[in-house]
Amino acid sequence: MKLLTVVGARPQFIKAAVVSRAIAAFNARAVSGLRMEEVLVHTGQHYDDNMSAVFFQELRMSEPAHHLGVGSGPHGQQTGRMLEGLERVMHQERPDLVLIYGDTNSTLAGALAASKLGLPVAHVEAGLRSYNRTMPEEINRVVADHLSALLLCPTACAVKNLSCEGVVAGVHQVGDVMYDSLLFNLQQAAQHAGILDRLGLQSGQYGLVTIHRAENTDRPETLRTLIATLGNLGLPVVFPLHPRTTVAMQAARIGAHGNIRLIPPVSYQEMLILERNARLILTDSGGVQKEAFLLGVPCVTLRSETEWVETVEAGLNRVAGTEPDAILDAARAFLDKVPSASTQPYGNGHAAEAILEIVTEHCLEKRA
Repeated sequence: MKLLTVVGARPQFIKAAVVSRAIAAFNARAVSGLRMEEVLVHTGQHYDDNMSAVFFQELRMSEPAHHLGVGSGPHGQQTGRMLEGLERVMHQERPDLVLIYGDTNSTLAGALAASKLGLPVAHVEAGLRSYNRTMPEEINRVVADHLSALLLCPTACAVKNLSCEGVVAGVHQVGDVMYDSLLFNLQQAAQHAGILDRLGLQSGQYGLVTIHRAENTDRPETLRTLIATLGNLGLPVVFPLHPRTTVAMQAARIGAHGNIRLIPPVSYQEMLILERNARLILTDSGGVQKEAFLLGVPCVTLRSETEWVETVEAGLNRVAGTEPDAILDAARAFLDKVPSASTQPYGNGHAAEAILEIVTEHCLEKRA
């Protein structure tokens, strides 16, 4: 049974690594003599070494069998180049099923290319919705879900979102592979604890910021206002820069402000150390919101909505948008009192095994 996995951006490497490890364990058990072959395809959406190659090493993933080298560019151009490359690879590999992750242009291209060739698609993290169609990620999610044969949902809310759109066939609540990843990588991350000393940070005494969404980086005034606001939180703030954010800041001549400290991108396990020891996290990343929740660190979301509504309902996340007063009010509320989560909606840390069970059953039914 051959699975073709499409990845291209940092969060997808993290999620795919969990399933890749589960495939290796599945093959080691030799269940009923069945063996899975995974063909990993890297679109090249993230091309900075700190955002891709180092992840394959750290997450113990095999190097991709195919690297499309697409790089950055306008959405249409980037997605079109991915489609061209993925179609060629899919013709060559002839997989039984295509695995896609999350909500990036790589996700969309994988779903489109596979569906055009009549290949079944399994979407990991299906059913998430921000209900903001101005976000490219929201369009990618919706289209990918409606093209997928298997919709592998992390939460009950995601299942409900799909049901509201009339999507009920092939829908499964499996839990969140990011929770699996967190549990695995926290054990490995101790070797990176020196990053705190290297940056001169004390546990619980700093804020951590990530900004990379187009609605924040592509508007110079928004980005300038965000950085000025975050520099006035009243505690040191560490800001690992995404390549897109670096380019945007250079183009708009935006520098550090107040207590904010700009640093290069960090590895996944280094990021986990920074997240676990932060007093407060401020981000526009869905993945970082969820990691903050799972680590019990309060989070302020620098967007007007979130697809991870469970983190808000549990009391550990506040959606503040980009207005300075709203950001500062949310941050100060968390700095005054650190809440504890009221629920844990993301499964039991074994989402990957559940995914493989469903994928195996689907492929065997197709062959019968």
